[in-house]
Amino acid sequence: MTGAHGEPGEQRGGGTGPAAEEARETSGATTGLVLSFVRAHAGEAGVEELLRRAGVPFSAAELSLPSTWTSYDTRIRLFTAATEVLGDPGVMFRVGAESLRAGLNASVVVLVRALGSPRQVYARLPRAVANFSTTSTMEVLDADATSATLRYRLHEGHVHSRLDCDYARGLITMVPTVFGLAPARVVHEECESDGHPACVYSLSWDRRSRLPWRRRAGTDPELAALRDQVRALQSAATDLVDGEDLGTVLPRIVERAAAAVLAPAYLLAVASPHGGAPLVHSAGLPAAEVPGLTARLLTGEDLGPGSVAVDVASARRTHGRLAALGRADGGLGDERAMLAAYAGHAAAALDLVMALETSRAEARRAGALLDLAHGLAQAAEAPAVADVVARALPSIVGCGSSGVLLWDPAGAVLRAAACDGLAPAQERVLRAADLRAADVPELFAMLTDREPRVLTARGSSAPMRELLTALDLTDVVALPLQAGATFLGVVTASWAAGQTADALDGEVLTRLRGVGDQASTALQKARLLETVRHQATHDALTGLPNRVLFRDRLVEALAASPAGGHVAVLFSDLDRFKAVNDGLGHAAGDELLRQVSARLRAAVRPGDTIGRLSGDEFAVLVPRLAGPGAADGVVARVAAAFGEPFRLDGIPVDVGTSTGVAVHSGVAADPHAVAERLLREADAAMYRTKHRDRPPAPEPRSAT
Repeated sequence: MTGAHGEPGEQRGGGTGPAAEEARETSGATTGLVLSFVRAHAGEAGVEELLRRAGVPFSAAELSLPSTWTSYDTRIRLFTAATEVLGDPGVMFRVGAESLRAGLNASVVVLVRALGSPRQVYARLPRAVANFSTTSTMEVLDADATSATLRYRLHEGHVHSRLDCDYARGLITMVPTVFGLAPARVVHEECESDGHPACVYSLSWDRRSRLPWRRRAGTDPELAALRDQVRALQSAATDLVDGEDLGTVLPRIVERAAAAVLAPAYLLAVASPHGGAPLVHSAGLPAAEVPGLTARLLTGEDLGPGSVAVDVASARRTHGRLAALGRADGGLGDERAMLAAYAGHAAAALDLVMALETSRAEARRAGALLDLAHGLAQAAEAPAVADVVARALPSIVGCGSSGVLLWDPAGAVLRAAACDGLAPAQERVLRAADLRAADVPELFAMLTDREPRVLTARGSSAPMRELLTALDLTDVVALPLQAGATFLGVVTASWAAGQTADALDGEVLTRLRGVGDQASTALQKARLLETVRHQATHDALTGLPNRVLFRDRLVEALAASPAGGHVAVLFSDLDRFKAVNDGLGHAAGDELLRQVSARLRAAVRPGDTIGRLSGDEFAVLVPRLAGPGAADGVVARVAAAFGEPFRLDGIPVDVGTSTGVAVHSGVAADPHAVAERLLREADAAMYRTKHRDRPPAPEPRSAT
């Protein structure tokens, strides 16, 4: 299984595609040799036929990668198909025997040559077998300067194939050629395919080479391998540098590590450029084991027998660590030096990619700041300001999620107005939360000193801890928003587990303050605009909609009225209002108008609209009326509102009202024209009622 790059702090060890289901039992070094041999003898057409006959779920490119591990079954199917394509029953012996020329991993050749003699190589083969295959075990029965006896056994659960045995014999004979000697001679009389408990190979080789080309530099296997290894490292460096971002470079580092050291599994952990938990990529490891191994890798602990771990470090910085993990007790030689050389190239590539990531992050941040400024310039209302700020914060601050909570001074409560980066369920929790200073100590503290707070799930008060747990957040930076001495709300930058930046009270807080200053200014502007709009559409004395707003709502009600709907307009004029002004003064008259507006509010339904159109004239909009006759009930409730005297400066004053009604039924073809007609008709009806013969209203009387 091949891991996938994750976001900062995320650890992955799974994968997709054929490799996700394929058992990791055979190194790509083996399958690559088979493809290389078939290509050399039958061309690309032979390779295509090989894959068709084998029926394996891999491409030729995948099977040629040392990091691609396949099952034992896939290996045998490839061996069988190669025999059929080339028409040679002994082809697998030739693949092994000619591996030095057919593309054996250069690092393996260098390590083999460094051991000094065939005897040393054969002595270490059992320890290195697991780096090529996990389905067999090799042991040395005896060895001297020119001979050795090896025992090779397939593990239970697998059916032995003589082709696998042929390939192993070929590889064994090849070892002396690395030292410029003739191939080893192999006697193989006990084979597992014939029912023996294991395959036994008796080897012998010459102490010195009698080959005339041994000293020729052009044919020296070690020199050729060193050249190949240099080219491989150069190619790896170029390939890594070509990576556009960490999402492509990290998998490539693990993939190309197999060119340096063959192993069943690899693990890479590097520091995230955004802070927080390391970025982790793995191959050949169960996902459940990755977190524990990562922790041990970063602390320098032993990762198990045969494992090799090195720092991924350049002259500029140490990015993290890379490890090749295996079951064997060890490899052929100094694999650590090989892996370290490769890690140096990986570090250089990471230097470049990290610089690019930083540049991209700064570019994104600059773009987000421009978008923030543009969005705030266009946002005219507080909810729109909150939404613009919340959406900009993750890119500017580098947080996982964000929120803007606005203060309601009337209810003394802090409520979420906008958020970004939260799952729908968490967003619903945040929007439903009412934070009160009496219940949340952190809010009380911010109201008192107006200082930001770094909140953690563990170190917060019980109410805040419960909220952070419900939101699945571990860390929050909360910054008060204020205009002068006025507390406007709070802006938050938050992180889930594994996302947190290294220093929340440093650069994160500085960026948050910058956004908070802009947000405070925009919120203050929005409140001023809201006040201006309210003043332009509402009566300053009573707070009721004025004639302009009342007419607009009437047009909206008419436009929304269905075919069977009814909309009514009531006009009410106070009786003897002038007498109150003249007898008790204009202050008493103003108080009377305020009390009248309060009584009318209590007399109508929640969906109805009351407006003060002028002086002592009030209007009531009644949408969704049950029928034309139902307007009489509204008139009666309005009249009842004047049944009790009004108290003005401690004096009870009887004030009556004259009310006229106009009703429109059905759809309004032209809502604007119908609205004007209804207002005229209701006004006319009010005047008809007012001028009927009736006894004069009593003069204002004293309470005594």
